[in-house]
Amino acid sequence: MKNLVISCLSLLLILMSCKKQADQNKETENKEVNTEERAEESKITLSKFEDSPKFEDAKISLNEPDVSEISEESGKAEVKFDFNVENYELGIQTDGAGENGLANSGNGQHIHFILDNAPYSAHYEPSFSKEIEEGHHVLLAFLSRSYHESVKNAFLVQPVTVGDPEGEAPDLTAPHMFYSRPKGTYSGKGTEKLLLDFFLVNTEISETGNKVKAKINGEEFTITEWVPYVIEGLDKGEVEIQLQLVDAEGNLIPGPFNDVTRTVTLK
Repeated sequence: MKNLVISCLSLLLILMSCKKQADQNKETENKEVNTEERAEESKITLSKFEDSPKFEDAKISLNEPDVSEISEESGKAEVKFDFNVENYELGIQTDGAGENGLANSGNGQHIHFILDNAPYSAHYEPSFSKEIEEGHHVLLAFLSRSYHESVKNAFLVQPVTVGDPEGEAPDLTAPHMFYSRPKGTYSGKGTEKLLLDFFLVNTEISETGNKVKAKINGEEFTITEWVPYVIEGLDKGEVEIQLQLVDAEGNLIPGPFNDVTRTVTLK
């Protein structure tokens, strides 16, 4: 009988020891999974893009837009834009295009035309027309390399008024941020590197001053230099990008364009 009790106690101790070891193994597995999850979550990278040719003498200006009467049928007016471009050739490829891994326009260098911080339209000729609704509008136009990086010293910001709108026009002396890239759908090798580019007006950013907060598929980055960036490590599918212009304390700076979210698709 005594031997039976000893045997039972020994078996119980062995079972308890096995359970403890199993629990430890499970905990170790969970730790490994969590580490892998963190690695998976942090694979998106944002790095400066510094390989572009400079166009320090490039200039762009705009003659007074020709605004027609508002159409009763569409509620919009045709507005003719006539830009002057100096020391910069539209329609040619920028040096390095096709070699830097960035999506590139086969039509060459162009003008990025952004109205009210809506997605830009690209124009390869200096004169064109747009159908625009009645209202107070803000136009940002800048010269763009063929792979859509802005030429930051060649731009203009000005109001465009269509019809006889009520209310006040936006304050163009206030700090503003405009979104440019990425945009649209990317496929093949073009999904590996996405250009992140935005435009600042009436403000600078720095480590101690205003900043741009970027959220890419939920992962946050703080940008303190106004330069182009490259996003890498993205999975195929939809990519959500939010940009915010914030002050030194991280508070959103008031303005109609300083908080913008866009979605692009990688195939």
